[in-house]
Amino acid sequence: MKLTKGRIALSVIFLMLLIDQLSKIWIKTHMQLHESIEITPWFYIYFTENNGMAFGIEIISKLFLSVFRLIAVALIGYYLYKIVKENYRTGFIVCISLILAGALGNIIDSVFYGVVFDHSYGQLATFMPENGGYSSWFHGKVVDMLYFPLFSFYWPEWMPMVGGEEFVFFRPIFNLADSAITVGVALLLILYRKNLSK
Repeated sequence: MKLTKGRIALSVIFLMLLIDQLSKIWIKTHMQLHESIEITPWFYIYFTENNGMAFGIEIISKLFLSVFRLIAVALIGYYLYKIVKENYRTGFIVCISLILAGALGNIIDSVFYGVVFDHSYGQLATFMPENGGYSSWFHGKVVDMLYFPLFSFYWPEWMPMVGGEEFVFFRPIFNLADSAITVGVALLLILYRKNLSK
């Protein structure tokens, strides 16, 4: 059976969301906050949470961010529907689908996780705890777990501001939803710049 472009888009979104959420639920229910598992010297599963800001930066309120994300996802969803109807190239549709799936994956954490899980400080989180979750609707924390410290070194002591401090590349810890967004955007910029200009 030949897949239509709409079905391809839905398949990408569904599979990405499924893998993202299963990995986050496993981390929440099998690891305590800041616990790590070394896979290789340059790849760790490291459980951390953030309020949903890029690199944990907090400038605006969590509720505003969650509502803004919902609006952004609705607009991306409408755009995806439109480009499927206009029969855009399959690769372009897949890129937009990845971005939408990644955004949805992190929204699920923000909207629901505070209610359906208890906290992970010094304990394994419980799904649907009797006493309620660690927060309220729209105030959940985003689960991150992929850490790639590819190499590190110490800055020379004579350097201003950073002298003697350790530099680690790549320091940010992220999740599969973040990866989907990054890959989708990168492929759009590399392969479909002309489509974006339209």
